[in-house]
Amino acid sequence: MSRAFVKEDDHQKEPEFRLPDSDSPYYAEAAAWALIHGADEGDSRSAEIATGFGWGDVSLVTEMEAILDRAEAEGEERVAQLARRYLKAAGP
Repeated sequence: MSRAFVKEDDHQKEPEFRLPDSDSPYYAEAAAWALIHGADEGDSRSAEIATGFGWGDVSLVTEMEAILDRAEAEGEERVAQLARRYLKAAGP
């Protein structure tokens, strides 16, 4: 293969999601935030793998609603937008 097609320098860092243990009472909230951050970075898949939750998983609706409420109250429109998208994907 021509060296022109070999990517030798991959400077793109893999996303790192710091999550508590899955049995922690804070895990669901941390997972919801990780999904928001992953989506914001354009890498939802890595966040899904790290958390074990898919985008729109109904298990995180309560946490995502809390994130939406906080984001709207604090004027964080991008976070609010992503939280609304997540909730829409979760369904009615």
